[in-house]
Amino acid sequence: MIKNKKENYSWVVGVDMGYGHQRTAYPLRELALGGRVINANHYSGISEKDRRIWKNIRVVYEFLSNFKKIPFIGEALFAFFDKFQKIMDFYPKRDLSASNFQLGPLMFLVRKGWGKHLIEKIILDMKGSGGKPRPFISTFFMPAFMAEQFNYPGEIFCVICDADVSRTWVALDPYKSKIKYFAPTQRVVERLQLYGVNKEKIFLTGYPLPLENIGSEKMEILKNDLRNRIKNLDFNGVYSKQYGTLIKKYLGKLPQKSDHPLTIMFSVGGAGAQREMGVKILKSLASKIKEEKLRIILSAGTKSYIREYFIKNIEKIGLAGYINGHIKIISADSTEEYFKQFNEALRTTDILWTKPSELSFYTALGLPIIISPTVGSQEDFNREWLLKLGSAVPQEKLKYTDQWLCDLLNSGWFAEAAMQGFIEGEKKGVFNIKKIISGKNIK
Repeated sequence: MIKNKKENYSWVVGVDMGYGHQRTAYPLRELALGGRVINANHYSGISEKDRRIWKNIRVVYEFLSNFKKIPFIGEALFAFFDKFQKIMDFYPKRDLSASNFQLGPLMFLVRKGWGKHLIEKIILDMKGSGGKPRPFISTFFMPAFMAEQFNYPGEIFCVICDADVSRTWVALDPYKSKIKYFAPTQRVVERLQLYGVNKEKIFLTGYPLPLENIGSEKMEILKNDLRNRIKNLDFNGVYSKQYGTLIKKYLGKLPQKSDHPLTIMFSVGGAGAQREMGVKILKSLASKIKEEKLRIILSAGTKSYIREYFIKNIEKIGLAGYINGHIKIISADSTEEYFKQFNEALRTTDILWTKPSELSFYTALGLPIIISPTVGSQEDFNREWLLKLGSAVPQEKLKYTDQWLCDLLNSGWFAEAAMQGFIEGEKKGVFNIKKIISGKNIK
């Protein structure tokens, strides 16, 4: 973990819309004043006007995510909405600095005072503690724009949480904006420059992954977990026989036996739209679970109805006796507690099954990913990034999961994907961000 000096503490700001922006902020609490992340849409004392605006945006987001499942009408409505956040084709390279349709109305609300209370409260707290202006780090573009609009006196940083980024993340006038960016990929660096952001304001840091899954910069926790994971994913030695030298170079000697059973985690997004898929997966893998050859972790998040949905359907399938054994459900009342449980469970997870959200970057922890259908333009680009990296595979028909999953396991493909994600993915995002706000260079 990072041992922080007082002068390096920052204001870390996220938003509660889905899990993406909060999950991105969670590891950065290591750099936050008091170890606390501020949620821009429900902090203590938020004005009723601001609360109402944020609530309306969140309701629309969750409605569309769930409504998309309705044939024809839902898909058409979501496609219309998605056009406003669409990421343009990268080629041919061209000037993309002109603002898009979505940003104008949002900035109109900001100019009318949306977010002013938040920024003034942070400035007041800063003055009350007698401290100099600290870095303002936001994992969503709107708080960064608010900080700039209402004259936050310190540096303003924005953390990008996808493998590519839409024009909406950059100010109306990018040439005058003081906002700096932490980019997770080289493509984001290049994209921001096309949007008009000066290259000196862009830092290629990688995505901020949880330190409880990494350890120090030597990555002792990550490497230990990956050694046990490879042992499970390459149980017949196909991958190790061909790439044993590579394993030894990066991980050292593998254990004689893994410290956990072969485990798949299926993660449901913040809107809960993928919960039916989890049940179909359980049905297909029921015999493997009953034979105790496979453990399934269902990540239900903070919505109690999703947990209840899983329990009800597990009972219908006839697997109730395996709950808290070879079936585990992760859920919590608070987002912070949920992330804590999630990250702990990842340590004994061998395959992560998720839509290509911000969790795409978790492949750098040595996690092979099964990609469920995308929700939104940014996830299409995350999917493409994962496939190019070679650490993920699109899901096939859920009804036949037991067949295609076993074929991939027997071939050693998941072991190869785990190593590919670990070697090619950037793992030290938090450390890199820490160095930058401390005025140091990163390699």
